[in-house]
Parts: sequence; C-alpha cells; structure tokens
Amino acid sequence: MEFFRSVNVDWMGKAKYFVSCSLLLLIVGWISIFRDGGPRYGIDFRGGTLVYVRFASAPPINQIRKGLQDAGLANSTIQQISDIANASSNNDVVIGLDLRGQGDESIDAGKQAILGVLQKTFGVQGAKPDFNSETPSALATFLTQKDPLTLGVAAGGAAAGDRYNQLARQITDVRDKEHGGILTNFDDLKSVPAVNATLLGELRDSFSLGTFAIRDVEVVGPKVGAQLRRQAIFATLYALAGMLIYIAIRFEWVYGAAAVIAVFHDVLITLGLFSLFRFEISLTVIAALLTLVGYSMNDTIVIFDRVRENLRLMRREPLEAIVNKSINQTLSRTILTSGLTFLTVLVLFLMGGEVLRSFSFAMVVGVVIGTYSSFGIAAPIVVAWHKFHPNTGAAGATPGRNLATARR
Repeated sequence: MEFFRSVNVDWMGKAKYFVSCSLLLLIVGWISIFRDGGPRYGIDFRGGTLVYVRFASAPPINQIRKGLQDAGLANSTIQQISDIANASSNNDVVIGLDLRGQGDESIDAGKQAILGVLQKTFGVQGAKPDFNSETPSALATFLTQKDPLTLGVAAGGAAAGDRYNQLARQITDVRDKEHGGILTNFDDLKSVPAVNATLLGELRDSFSLGTFAIRDVEVVGPKVGAQLRRQAIFATLYALAGMLIYIAIRFEWVYGAAAVIAVFHDVLITLGLFSLFRFEISLTVIAALLTLVGYSMNDTIVIFDRVRENLRLMRREPLEAIVNKSINQTLSRTILTSGLTFLTVLVLFLMGGEVLRSFSFAMVVGVVIGTYSSFGIAAPIVVAWHKFHPNTGAAGATPGRNLATARR
C-alpha cells in the first residue's frame, strides 16, 4: 500500500531547517532541565514515599497543602489526578515526600507523617473508627462478634464464621469497586445480599464514614533508587552501543555513528520536553525510552537499507540524490507504520489514565521525534560526512568498502 507515488522531495536540501528545529528543541528543553537542577526523577529513582488518596468529593488541595506545611512537610508534592476515562479517579491526589534520612526508619517515618496529616486534617471526629479504612478481616471480626444475622456464632458455629468472612468481603467489594473506596451512606450497602436493617444499624452505631481513603502507598529506599537510576542509564547506553556495533558491521561505521547520534538526539529532546511539561522520569518512562531507541533505529535502518540498494543501481549519482530518492521511496511505509503507532500511543495518552501518563507521553513524543530524526538528522549526517570526506565511503564511483556489496 502506497500513499504517495513519484515523490520528489529534496530532503537533504532542507537539512538545515531540520537541524535548526532540533537545536531549538534541545536548547529550550535543556535550559528547563538546568533551571530545575536536573531531570525530574520519580519516586522510583530518587527514593521516598507516594501516598495515593481518594476523596469523596473534589479534593481540597489548599487544605492538604496547609496541613502538610503545618506538619513541617513543606517540601512534599501534591498532584491531582485527572482521567477522562474514569471520572471517579478525578477525586484522587498523589502526595509525595522525599526521604529525609538514610535508614529504614526514615522510609516508614515519611509514610506515617503523611498519613498522620491526612488523619488530623480530614479524619473522622470522635471514637468511632472510619468504615472506609476497614479491612475485610477486621470487618469480619466485627460482624462475628455482633452476629447481626443471628447465625449462632456464640454457640461455636464454624459455618457462621465463614459466612461472615464471605459477607465482609462482599461489603468491602461494593465499597471499593462500586464506590471507589469511599462510602458516603451506609444505605449504599443494601445491594449486598443478606445485608438487613439490623446489620446496617450495627454499622451506623459502630462506624463513621470518613471523607477520604488511602488507595495505595509506594515506598522506595535511597539505595534502591540510586541503583535503579544507574541501571537505567547503563541499560540505555548498552542498547546504543549494541546498535552502533550492529550498524557499523551491517553498513559502515559512519552510518552506525549517524544512527546513534540521531537516537541520542531523540532521547535528549524527549528528556527536555519532559522537563518543560513537568513530567517525572520513572521506570516506565525508561521502558518507553528504550522502546523509542529501538523504534527510531529501526526506521533509520530501513532508510539506510534502501540507500544501500540504490547505491548499486545509481552508481553515477551523487550520494545526496541517492539519499533523497531512498527517503521518498520509503515515505509511504514510514507514514503507515509511524502514523498507526502514533494514533495508538495518542489514545493511550488521552485515555490511559494518570498511571500511564508519563509512559504514553514519552511514546507520543518519541514516535514523532524518532521518525523525523531518521530522515532529518541521521541521513544528513551521512551526506555531510561524505561531502567533506569523499574518499572514505560509498559515494558514487569510489566506494571504499562499498555498501552495495555489503549484502547481495
């Protein structure tokens, strides 16, 4: 399938515009990084605590911030989650706190500090525990003691105890799955089989309903964070080194160097855009960057492979004309593969939720930048090298180790 036939775009003649655009993106992005004192690492790399909290209504960000400041946690971060695919998660916030020590006790201290602030600021008043914080096992113990269904637990009926364990799981499932972990009225439990007026009365008398619930807690120690950061850097560098060696053997070293420079270009621009748009770099983002490296390299190899074939057919043509023709010949393939991939990751960015937001943003940016760099950065580097070193590569009649003979 071809979108374009007989395309004749002078890509190499526009190389200066591509390079200028890349330099602008690099400068703006890395000014932002230096201004912030370095990349914005996520909790995976810098170490610390993340507490995911869901509120019954719109989260009071200012009140949360004031509570944290009053507790001496002014360096904490508050991020409200907005997800058009899941309206209930729009009441979620993520509270982050960097580690303030090196030991395991500092890890638990950060978590307890955030939970303490939330409880003090939004916790239920009085002696009644918060029903929204009850676990299935604790609720089963309560029901077994009260025996609101008069199953004869006091007589030692094991079957009755099992029945209350099952009922407790059903009640908490309704609370967590149907109401997002926040129950605002005990009457919402009437949909659970076997829940009667007596049971609801016991719950009202013994519990209160808080305005928030802890959805998840993530804790990463400083040593683990530093180790993950080093491993992520090494993984990216190893991938680039391996691809450089492969392309140098498969084509010529200058082609491998051009491809690796283009991939470095992609990664650096993506990191700069992450800083501009205030996204954090996490483990999922590193996975996206490695995917970007492979995707961009694949697109570059397709163009270089066509260049190699055309070198055999167009021996008397200058390399610049051969590269232009090769890019034009692969343009339909590039639009098909890159366009479909872009649409997929764009939907993931828009509909995938906050958890995948950074990953999908890296993929959206990476597909665009990676595709553009194949013909806008890698190919012009090869042409420029052979222009200034005409006797060192496969350009026209003086092939050296001619690309045309590299693969028959």
